[in-house]
Amino acid sequence: MGRLPALFGAVVLTACAPAPPPTPAAPKDETKETWYSETERELAAQNRQAAQLWKSGKEDDAAKLIQDGEQLSAKLLAVRNPTLAAMQDASDLDDMYGRMLLSNRNYGWARLFFQKNAARWRVWQPRTADTAARLKAAQSGIEECDRSIVQ
Repeated sequence: MGRLPALFGAVVLTACAPAPPPTPAAPKDETKETWYSETERELAAQNRQAAQLWKSGKEDDAAKLIQDGEQLSAKLLAVRNPTLAAMQDASDLDDMYGRMLLSNRNYGWARLFFQKNAARWRVWQPRTADTAARLKAAQSGIEECDRSIVQ
């Protein structure tokens, strides 16, 4: 008879224990979402269009597209592990903006965009010939800004 109250007490105490914590869900890969690939394509298209406008002497129109592209770039790079294509599109945008600012003698701002690219490609893994070339181009842009600032 003494066992029944003890068993009942154990059941009651077990029922009062806190629920186990929920198992954390694995983070979803946003780069596999439809919006991500659509945004990549949109940014790449804007980059191409801005480059054409800039080459044809329509700097103001190109600048507008570049500024619009910054929002797309930020959206792409805000995910946990952005794709190489997104990084390249963001890099192309920053390089173009840096070159445009350099041509307008906004050396400090231009340097900032080249520095973003240098930081981006300095840490990117795996290293490829393309990422090394992009890092070198960014470093050259920084050097060009530094030379122009001194003059």
